[in-house]
Amino acid sequence: MEKVDIGKKVLSANEAYALKNSQLLAQHGTPCFNLISSPGSGKTTLLVRTITDLTGTLRIGVIEGDIQTDIDAQRIRAAKAPAVQINTEGGCHLSAAQVSRALKELPLDRLDMVLIENVGNLVCPAAFELGEHGKIVVLSVPEGDDKPAKYPGIFAKSRVLLINKIDLLQGGAQVDFDLQRAKVDARRLNKSIEIFPVSAKTGEGMQDWYAWLTGQIRR
Repeated sequence: MEKVDIGKKVLSANEAYALKNSQLLAQHGTPCFNLISSPGSGKTTLLVRTITDLTGTLRIGVIEGDIQTDIDAQRIRAAKAPAVQINTEGGCHLSAAQVSRALKELPLDRLDMVLIENVGNLVCPAAFELGEHGKIVVLSVPEGDDKPAKYPGIFAKSRVLLINKIDLLQGGAQVDFDLQRAKVDARRLNKSIEIFPVSAKTGEGMQDWYAWLTGQIRR
């Protein structure tokens, strides 16, 4: 009896959709990045601030992935950006097929960039390509500086590491986070990763992140 590796079959089907997504984005000349993090890292707040601050400079569309609700998509739309909600109904990651359907609902001909906010999880989303131009991992200070060492897969694959909520390191706050350790561990896994310590709340460090984003359009 022939054995079928279900995992390989699922990934193969996903890769076919990912290729279609990549081709569609290339046709429109629209770069796309996949934001991955644990729940509560501040991805949506980062996106809202980015969209707001870059109004008139960068036209951004968003694909929102959540297990339930469209709360985050509502926040994106309130920032005057188009957003498509995907509810996975228990799934721990977005699939390329789901993203394919969402891309058809975005006005790609009127966008400079698409940002995907994946389901909050540092493990599952790292294994699934969506047709994006790169992954962006978000690590928040309250999570601890050991996450690159404990979850190496996503840090090894990401083009950018955003270390969010750095405002919590100031003013004598009781947060045990070694910024240098997180950077060293991330670069040990991925020498080319760009690292931006930021605060979506105060705006600290965000200009470096914006410069990187706008640089992707010029490329």
